[in-house]
Amino acid sequence: MSRRSASVRFVLITLVIDALGFGLVVPIVPSLVLKLSGLTVSDASLWVGGLLTAFAVMQFVCAPILGGLSDRYGRRPVLLISLAGIGINYLLLSWAPSMIWLVLGRLIAGATAANASTATAYIADVTPPKERAGQFGLVGAMFGIGFVAGPAIGGALGAYDLRLPFMTAAVLAGCNLLYGILVLPESLPPERRRRFDWRRANPLGSLRVLTADRILWRLAIAYGCNWFALGALQTTFVLANQMRFGWDTRHNGMALALAGLGSAVVQGLLVRRIVPALGERRAALTGAAITAVAYLCMAFAPVGWVVLLGIVLQAVGAITNPAVQGMVSASASADRQGETQGALSSVQGLTAIAAPLIASWVFSTFTGPDAPILLPGAPFVVSALAFGVSIWAVLGVRPPADLVTSDALVTVLPAPGGKP
Repeated sequence: MSRRSASVRFVLITLVIDALGFGLVVPIVPSLVLKLSGLTVSDASLWVGGLLTAFAVMQFVCAPILGGLSDRYGRRPVLLISLAGIGINYLLLSWAPSMIWLVLGRLIAGATAANASTATAYIADVTPPKERAGQFGLVGAMFGIGFVAGPAIGGALGAYDLRLPFMTAAVLAGCNLLYGILVLPESLPPERRRRFDWRRANPLGSLRVLTADRILWRLAIAYGCNWFALGALQTTFVLANQMRFGWDTRHNGMALALAGLGSAVVQGLLVRRIVPALGERRAALTGAAITAVAYLCMAFAPVGWVVLLGIVLQAVGAITNPAVQGMVSASASADRQGETQGALSSVQGLTAIAAPLIASWVFSTFTGPDAPILLPGAPFVVSALAFGVSIWAVLGVRPPADLVTSDALVTVLPAPGGKP
């Protein structure tokens, strides 16, 4: 039991470091882009969107590959190799002298961040089905912790040197790699492994796991819309607040830290209570509605404290993804958890490719010299609309997901391939 606890702890720490790195990037990269490119805020937003898209493209391509490899060779080697890549990425970002090197760093970051699918499959391996929604809440809490520490550290250290946060993240990744080598056991026994198939591991082919079932497909739409909204927020949050309220790196870092703290509290402490009380479907719908309101607050905020109100509401709505992810996981058989989670990561990556491009274009359109109206918060309106689509998708998941528990879903909903 103690060894299992240590291994789960390692996986959760890995996810913290993943989120920490992304959290570091959000408040720092816009300032670094402005410094390296010499562009205006409106034009620099397009570069910021491009960098986030580069990250998302690599995550989209690599997530199903790592998920499939983990189903074939086990979770441990995939996690350790990806951690080594994370450290290399941060070292590169700490040195990057030009925009080209910054793009290369984000490509490497996207490939290594795809380990989230393997980490989630590891947790599914060692967790009973009825407890998975709560454990996925902990996964969300780990990302929340990373988003607390990342922007706070990035904002504070970036005030002294824009490269210092990346050096810090590289050291943390290296320490976690050593820790994993020492304590991480394999969670997938040989008898439960399956042959690696490139047709399933390619990013589009992996989506067949979700499209084969109507309920899975609708849940995948909801999952993707949630991440699309978050991607739009991450692309323009710093620049929008800088333009509207004159917030600097430190102010934006603290605001993003508040968002991470709220998400960590909700997903780490409240998900396991709220989701069983409401049921996964109702929890997903309630969280999506609250988050849509949150984004509208951020979009039309006349003063800074309204943005903070939106952040608080967004944290309350963080019950959405664990509920959706629990519903998806419950319908997948034990030998397909890695593939299914990899397919979800592909959905996340696919929507994350579009989100920065759309958000940066919307921001540039509504802040440039030819803007129809000046509205720096326009991308957050797009985020609210995405959660509206998420509500529509979950509403289409009818009685089976609404009337039974996660345990029963394993029986009621056939997994891909016909296995219950």
